[in-house]
Amino acid sequence: MISQDSKIIAVDFDGTIVEDKYPSIGKPILFAFETLKRLQNDGHRLILWTYRYGKRLKEAVEYCRERGIEFYAVNSSYPEEDFSLDSMSRKINADIFIDDRNAGGFPGWGEVYQMVSGKMVNEEFSKKTKKKKGFFKF
Repeated sequence: MISQDSKIIAVDFDGTIVEDKYPSIGKPILFAFETLKRLQNDGHRLILWTYRYGKRLKEAVEYCRERGIEFYAVNSSYPEEDFSLDSMSRKINADIFIDDRNAGGFPGWGEVYQMVSGKMVNEEFSKKTKKKKGFFKF
């Protein structure tokens, strides 16, 4: 059930849901599928947002489906979107983007869930990110 607090969450595949072995499919990242299921159960809509297309994209979607994840949309903002470079930007509409190439790197699925669900207060998040070396300081 979608609530007012639900988010649209775009999730990368290679390096985020599975180890990056592109064009093959790597092993699942620890807690990826459990966290994605929990986010869906919390009412969030998940979009698979990946570089993959064609046959490789179908393989990734099926891989996730076999592990219990059915995406709200795939490489689009909503299921019925008809993408055309002539009529729109490739950028999608999402509240949150989860990707291994985030500034500061991928924090892990446990921390992702805490951040999305609001169970990690801003001060705690700030303390954790200050300890990491990276370009941005909070």
